[in-house]
Amino acid sequence: MIPITLEFETTVITKEGSEPKQETVAIETPFRVALNDKPIGTSMVLPKGLEEFGVGFLFGQGYIEEPGQVKEVYVCPEGRISVYADVEDVQPKEVIITSGCGGTGRISKKMLEGAFGPLSECTISMEEIGQFVLKVLHLSDLGLKTHCIHGCGFWAKGQLVAFYEDVGRHNAVDKIIGAILLGKIPSKGAIYTTGRLTSDMVLKCARIGIPIVMSRTAPSSLGLAIARRAGVTLAAYVRPHRINCFHAPQRIIQK
Repeated sequence: MIPITLEFETTVITKEGSEPKQETVAIETPFRVALNDKPIGTSMVLPKGLEEFGVGFLFGQGYIEEPGQVKEVYVCPEGRISVYADVEDVQPKEVIITSGCGGTGRISKKMLEGAFGPLSECTISMEEIGQFVLKVLHLSDLGLKTHCIHGCGFWAKGQLVAFYEDVGRHNAVDKIIGAILLGKIPSKGAIYTTGRLTSDMVLKCARIGIPIVMSRTAPSSLGLAIARRAGVTLAAYVRPHRINCFHAPQRIIQK
């Protein structure tokens, strides 16, 4: 198993003096992603959920478009994710530099163009949202230990069906999208992220068909514009008993 944390000795300094303290630090490391043995790009990631990340990364770059295309994924602990898929075009794509961090702030220009396909329709109740949020926030203690992690969960058929975390909010969402493309979870459900909903975050969710996109924090203006174009329910400042729905509130059941 690839380690995801390291322990470091630190010095806590106050006006009263100093003392040693051991801190847990999340590992951020580069992984190269290759498609059919052709290098596509490198991203800084938490080395966990790497198969899903590699596939989700390729979706965002415009190489993989739908479930069923991916045939095999191999992860080399030394820093390579090799994806083999039924695609013919592995030529470099025109990309847009986004507001992303952690090396994933690039998205295929093609994703911004054209009409959106139909969403995998569903609804979610306020009671379910409460359960969903609490499970995502408390499922792993890695965030509490390191204060350096974004979490992202997926809710379908009344339960949490997937949870991923990463040092980058984009990476965590890519892992959810990768799980959908690998057939591990459906796209008919709701996604909840601890990161803000900028254009590329909302765009990838809309393109994969997720109807309900929620965040602990805020959307950007372009993220909201994309949600409106695609018909996505966009909810921000989500708490167990309160949400602020910026678009398409009809999918939220008030009970």
